Amino acid sequence: MPSGKITSLRAQVQDNQRVNVFVNGEFALGVSLNTISRAGLFVGKELSEAEYAQLETLESSDRAYQAALRFLEARPRSSAEVRTRLERKDFAPEAIDAALARLTQLGMIDDAAFARLWVENRQLMRPRGANALRDELRRKGIDADTAAAVLSDDTHEDEAERAMVLARGALRKYASAADRNAFTRRMGGFLQRRGFTFDVIRPIIDTLWAEVRGDTTADDDDEEE
Repeated sequence: MPSGKITSLRAQVQDNQRVNVFVNGEFALGVSLNTISRAGLFVGKELSEAEYAQLETLESSDRAYQAALRFLEARPRSSAEVRTRLERKDFAPEAIDAALARLTQLGMIDDAAFARLWVENRQLMRPRGANALRDELRRKGIDADTAAAVLSDDTHEDEAERAMVLARGALRKYASAADRNAFTRRMGGFLQRRGFTFDVIRPIIDTLWAEVRGDTTADDDDEEE
């Protein structure tokens, strides 16, 4: 592990955001401008073996940080998603922890904000019940307390309204059920698969079956006339 005096700091030809560090006239390692600044490097500075090891740690955490930034460009991510991504790229645990701490401090990773955004987008694009949303957040690495806090903002009435919209959209498909039991099984299964509870589903079944039965009766009356 090199120790000695920094004799040169040279910008890399292919990447002017990176610098080659020379110690005692020999190439030691390449680092980012961020690492140069954070480590306080300058020509003439003496580096002990411990300081050189710290420099390597800083550079590793900065590379993990830059990789995480690129991963965050497409969309917001949970801290667990970012950690998994960095682990797959073989960054050391210490570098990953440092990168995540830095991103969290800057507000670029916020699990509560991520969970709220995820739920809002789901409700706009593909409505789901609380059970399904809770499971989706769990798979995104959101802890149970954070998920519960986010989902607590959603009222029973809000969830029932979304479930009814979905059920009405699927009504034509299930209206031909032979009897109420068949209708309940098919429509109820449709809503359960989308994460709605039976407490939400039951009154919807009652309402829609009454409508289906009423439509059927009306059709029969027309035929008799």
